[in-house]
Amino acid sequence: MKLRRKILLAIILLVFIPVILMGSISYFSFSSTMEKKSSNFYWVSLLETDQKLKYALNEITTTSNSAITQPDIQKTMKDPSFVATYDQRQDINNLINHPMITSFGLYSKDKLMYQYNDAMTFETLSHQDWYGAMKEAEGRPIWVGPGENGSASTGKPVLIQARVVKDYYSLEDIGAVVIYVKPDILDQVFWDAATLKQGDILLVNKQGNIVFDKSGAHIGERTDFPFLTDGETNEKGSYVDKYAGEKSLITYLPSHNKDWYLVAITPSKLIASESVRIRNIAVILVLVSLISAFLFDRYFVRRMVRSIISAVNGMKRVQQGIFVPIPPMVRAEDETDLLIDGFNRMSSQINELIEQVQLEQARKKEVELQALVAQINPHFIYNSLESINSMAVLQGNKNISKMVISLGKLLRISISENQQLIPLSMEMEHVRHYLDIQKFRFEDKFTYQIEIPETLKYYKTQKLIVQPIVENALYHAIEPMEGSGFISITARDGGRDILIDVMDNGPGFDEETLMNLWSKNRNNLKKYRENGVGLKNVHERLSIRFGTYYGIMICSSPGFGSIIRIRIPKIVS
Repeated sequence: MKLRRKILLAIILLVFIPVILMGSISYFSFSSTMEKKSSNFYWVSLLETDQKLKYALNEITTTSNSAITQPDIQKTMKDPSFVATYDQRQDINNLINHPMITSFGLYSKDKLMYQYNDAMTFETLSHQDWYGAMKEAEGRPIWVGPGENGSASTGKPVLIQARVVKDYYSLEDIGAVVIYVKPDILDQVFWDAATLKQGDILLVNKQGNIVFDKSGAHIGERTDFPFLTDGETNEKGSYVDKYAGEKSLITYLPSHNKDWYLVAITPSKLIASESVRIRNIAVILVLVSLISAFLFDRYFVRRMVRSIISAVNGMKRVQQGIFVPIPPMVRAEDETDLLIDGFNRMSSQINELIEQVQLEQARKKEVELQALVAQINPHFIYNSLESINSMAVLQGNKNISKMVISLGKLLRISISENQQLIPLSMEMEHVRHYLDIQKFRFEDKFTYQIEIPETLKYYKTQKLIVQPIVENALYHAIEPMEGSGFISITARDGGRDILIDVMDNGPGFDEETLMNLWSKNRNNLKKYRENGVGLKNVHERLSIRFGTYYGIMICSSPGFGSIIRIRIPKIVS
């Protein structure tokens, strides 16, 4: 892609992205705010509707509360052979009297004792879904809406209040009363509920049946609102989901009746319509930005690209290995001049770097040649040791033979191995040969013990990390002792790491001696420098290779010996 097109694309992206983001964030932020305001509006509306519903239903409850304690009704339910006279019928009708009550039925424990206008038989009553709930309510009224009792599907919807009637004196169950209420009582409550245009308010039970709704179009239908099954039955809330095939804001509130929920439905397109103006402004800003980008390209970018062409030609020459400075053009006193000057400096520096690399390559070849020549020396030493060993065997001196064999193996591990990481078993074998050689020098001055579990033998470690620690123990702990010394080397599993403890029974040392040893082991301890690389060297090599978490830890106290712990990671290969 041409530079000019890239610059144009960059301008478009740099302008478009902020504008689009600003418009989108503003649009969605405003939409979210409108959604929250709508939700709060409906919470208030649902709360007011529930209060009105509670007041309206309480009127019927007050009527039934007063009626079921009256002697006429109590006698009717307790006397199986009761046949009401005309006057008694009038008295009972007057007791359960309310403009919204259309009919009612009085039931004993096994039959219908009295009915006004029309009431279901006892057998029909006992098979109703809500019959068990009525019995469990222990005299408290339960409400069954048009969408629950099936009356909505018949075209004659009614609201039912059912309750168990108890004996006034003994409080034993003597029957039940079922009151049929006009749905107008719900119409009046829901008609006054505040809703947005095309919004709706539903009364839903916990089973998902629509008990009643403001529009009257969905009574008796089945719903699957998630808040009915998520266990949060006493919390209000709102969310966006599809209802009746349309994306809507759904706000819900538990009713005073524990079996009902009030649900407000608001189509999302109504809420989004308030954000259309912001969306249109964002679109206009994007179009203006696009036009500005094209004008900027025409009057500014084209001129700048012409100045850069000369720099591009110079880069092509660099690709061919020709480091010729770009000749100065008519200076425009802007950043294009800095570009040309920078390119010329870069070209000169690249030429110098190439010369340095060629020189380094020549030096590298010389070092490699020296390394190949140096490989001859170890082989000469091994062959010489083999000759000495043969002579010792012929002379019958087994001690010299054993010492030469151990020295040869020690040198093979120290010098001949090219790899830096070796198996832990090989490192321990190296220590064993070293100690065997030292025993010839110290004779019975010390004994040693090496323990390594079978499971740890094949883990890799950096070579020459244990032998310097053992050497340090021999020269600074065992050699000054008057009695017999003991050195223990133990490897154990430390989870993700391997812990190697080198312990001696020497005189130990205090903190001041330790710090002095740490700072001097490379410069002033001549005997130790000639035999090993020192504690600090081992620690630094481990830290550099494996990280600062790994290295050595020193534990010592005067008169109690010393323990040097080496921590290395588990490395399989």
